[in-house]
Amino acid sequence: MLQTDIIEKCKQNNRVAQLQLYKQYCDGMYIVAMRFVKDSMEAEDIVQEAFIKAFSKLHQFKAEVSFGAWLKRIVVNKSIDLLKSRKKQILELEEVHLKIVDANYEDEWLVDDTITLEEVKEAISNLPEKYRYVVMLYLIEGYDHQEISEILDISEVASRTQLSRGKSKLKELLTPLSNGTRH
Repeated sequence: MLQTDIIEKCKQNNRVAQLQLYKQYCDGMYIVAMRFVKDSMEAEDIVQEAFIKAFSKLHQFKAEVSFGAWLKRIVVNKSIDLLKSRKKQILELEEVHLKIVDANYEDEWLVDDTITLEEVKEAISNLPEKYRYVVMLYLIEGYDHQEISEILDISEVASRTQLSRGKSKLKELLTPLSNGTRH
């Protein structure tokens, strides 16, 4: 059965089609939620709530993007809402090879080989909240500034500014110490 057929059946509250769509996307959406929250139970709750919202708002889905991308945006928003409401730190990230672009010159800046994944996680978690979410959505999740502006309800200019400042701060946090000072 084609994806569009499944979605049409879901719009008609067909439980079999809903279960089929759920099974197709639940594992991937769980991984996305876990990138934002550390607790597996919270991630499961986010995924469940995201599917409930998706099924109740399915009439708004216009297939301008894939269903998976539309659902992922719901999961990301629910994850961020949970973090904001509980003022939690961002915890577990999957192993990521961060390539950070210098905010001023658009030259590549690669994380020093001596920096551990734990130090990268710590640095991201120490970013101010407004920078942390934009950095995660851009560098980790791969969203562009238009999508980030919609997700976080900020302008594209604010998204670019916060990313630039967040990357600068992240670069500063990850620059190795030399004689007690960063260089």
